[in-house]
Amino acid sequence: MQDIDAIIAKDRSAVLHPFTYLKGHADGSGPEPIVMQTAKGVRITDARGRQLIDGFAGLYCVNVGYGRTEVAEAIARQAYQLAYYHSYAGHTTEVLAELSDRLVRMAPGRMSKVFYGMSGSDANETQAKLVWYYNNLRGMPAKKKIIARERGYHGCSVVAGSMTGLSFYHDHMDLPVSGILRTGVPHHWRGAEPGESEVDFSARRARELEELILREGPETIGAMIAEPVLGTGGIIAPPAGYWAAIQAVLRRHDILLIADEVITGFGRTGAMFGSTLYGMEPDLITVAKGLTSAYVPLSACIVSEKIFAVMAEGTAKVGSFSHGYTYSGHPIGAAAALAVLDIVESENLPARAAENGAYLNRRLQEAFAQHPFVGEVRGVGMMAAVEFVADRETKRGFDPSLTVGAKVSAACRERGLIARAMPHGDILGFAPPLVMTRAEIDEMMEITIAAVASVTDSLGG
Repeated sequence: MQDIDAIIAKDRSAVLHPFTYLKGHADGSGPEPIVMQTAKGVRITDARGRQLIDGFAGLYCVNVGYGRTEVAEAIARQAYQLAYYHSYAGHTTEVLAELSDRLVRMAPGRMSKVFYGMSGSDANETQAKLVWYYNNLRGMPAKKKIIARERGYHGCSVVAGSMTGLSFYHDHMDLPVSGILRTGVPHHWRGAEPGESEVDFSARRARELEELILREGPETIGAMIAEPVLGTGGIIAPPAGYWAAIQAVLRRHDILLIADEVITGFGRTGAMFGSTLYGMEPDLITVAKGLTSAYVPLSACIVSEKIFAVMAEGTAKVGSFSHGYTYSGHPIGAAAALAVLDIVESENLPARAAENGAYLNRRLQEAFAQHPFVGEVRGVGMMAAVEFVADRETKRGFDPSLTVGAKVSAACRERGLIARAMPHGDILGFAPPLVMTRAEIDEMMEITIAAVASVTDSLGG
């Protein structure tokens, strides 16, 4: 390996990093770049020899853990055999056909076809185009608006970024574009009225959704996009009765449901898909991250029989389906995905995520549910969050200038754990690889308890 300082100098001079304070990174006044070097299981080692437990699986994505040689070998075999060919005009490869058949069969609902991209953002961009295309072919050219939720996350590209319901992703980027509507976040702890049960809160959110639809005109609304469990918006599982109430409204007004399973797909919630866990019946499903465990970039839009039937019927009128990317259905991505799905199924990672995730969430509840500066401990499967507040009774947050969540995250890292400071409020998030053991969860908890104490003690807690 090159001299670390030389690598850092090259990085500062040449890399435009996402979600980074650009001037401080470029001129050296900011934190030193972290050069990641090796990884195995749930641990990463940087170039200076520091080992970290990855409590966030990269960005919710390394579900099968690092260093799985069977995935690397599948990638290598495909690269030697056929590193690339496009999928335009009916061209295919064995791995692409196999993966697509597998996804259609394993996905919830009545699915028919799979379209591929490289990231969750581009997949959700494609989903918007599919909604527009579908309604144009049905002779409903006005039915185009897309409803998304406050604090939902669907990507950073133009339309997907507009569907994201976190305003700091829009600032100074001329987003959101027109045609995106916003409905409320399904967070019972934060949004419920006094004495309002989860079921009643869900019913209210459904009424608010229907009121929005009626104000805008159902004939103008094509779809609603939503994560089964909110991820970047704070790791928030839906309250009781939520998805049943929401889907009833959508069906009443002929509005498609896009399930954004980029985070929740392939076991993270304790079920193979979050849609299955919550009884969702989506018309379109977006997957990425866990599809290849991030070993190579790959995303997919899984399209229902209902939508594809309209697309196929429209061929005689409009000709070829005019959408695609150079790398759609890339054979190396497909080979990686097949190897990853083999691991997910043979090691029953959804069941492991359900069992060990329940253990993780129980340990977090025991450690922090009564903490004077913790408002809520929440989670499902291998997803969990601790939300810090200045006042438990009123749920008043800390002054943002105190950066409590970021400080707790930094204290975890100093002790050898990556846990994410979520971008909306003082929230510490966990989404470790699904292969994490109970012993590793215990180790992660010891670090977290010490890190929280080091920060909250300075606040007087």
